[in-house]
Amino acid sequence: MNSPFEARTMSTASLPVIDISGLSSSKHEDRKAVGAQIRAACIEYGFFYVSGHGVPQGLMDAALEQTRAFFAQPDEQKAKVARTKSFCNRGWDPLKAESLGLDVPDNKETLFLGLDLPLDHPAVVARRFNHGPNQWPEGLPGFKTTMRAYHAALRDVSERMMVGLALALDLPEDYFEDFNDTPLSTMRLLHYPPQPVNAGREQVGAGAHTDFGALTFLLQDENGGLQVQGLDGEWISAPPIPGTYVFNIGDAIARWTNDLFRSTLHRVINVSGKERYSVPFFYSGNPDHVLECLPGCLKAGESPRYPAVTVEKHMQECYRRAREAASSYVG
Repeated sequence: MNSPFEARTMSTASLPVIDISGLSSSKHEDRKAVGAQIRAACIEYGFFYVSGHGVPQGLMDAALEQTRAFFAQPDEQKAKVARTKSFCNRGWDPLKAESLGLDVPDNKETLFLGLDLPLDHPAVVARRFNHGPNQWPEGLPGFKTTMRAYHAALRDVSERMMVGLALALDLPEDYFEDFNDTPLSTMRLLHYPPQPVNAGREQVGAGAHTDFGALTFLLQDENGGLQVQGLDGEWISAPPIPGTYVFNIGDAIARWTNDLFRSTLHRVINVSGKERYSVPFFYSGNPDHVLECLPGCLKAGESPRYPAVTVEKHMQECYRRAREAASSYVG
């Protein structure tokens, strides 16, 4: 490979495509079969493609179209909904405001959206982490309606996936019901400018990182750029497959399962020569839920690798590290 950012193309033979429609089946054996596929993929890869999710293609397309429309605005317009104006991490971050790789800032800009709660909601009054109202940009017809509908659809898919994970771990199907209560569920609208093939580290779209929360569903445009690190340390491209999501396990699930399920390093290298847009949906769950080793995830003689911690404290620490890394970089 001529560049450290080149990667092999990942085929569906090496990264599974799992049809999760069976999780909605009335037959337990159908639901259990999906759980078995999820278990195998989470142990070996931590990543897979999701089909049969039930999100209408028209809504997926509209979410990407509205994302392009937002980022096409001048910076001074986007700055009207700057994240620095929000107490709950909602709003726009300019290029290089974050460092997921914890070494150099990411060459991307972001609009953070989440569960849109009114100021008098108990979780907002209590100033729970990342709970509150969105900042909605003006002058973009259909933006708010589309993004609210898309968030609701992905929250529904996430709740079904938590059933799939319960089945994958041989737990009761309703085991994670409390985890789904008023969840931390963040959407990021992302824009990655194109970078040259011989780009330096300071031009990476998103540095190598694992995701903080429980589940990630990635909607990406046709330009690709996502790379996943294999067990051999090589980077492998995960190109978009129409109608699917790229799904991955985050640090919270790895922690919960004592690393039985993998939270896998990944990064974004946009050498398409085009603007890249994506909409990842991060599902982290009830902030009061305690992450501690789940039943059946300890092998004989093993001890839990991580102390028990609430979702809220886990997420606060992850956000703090990413922000401090970006602010401390000099380049």
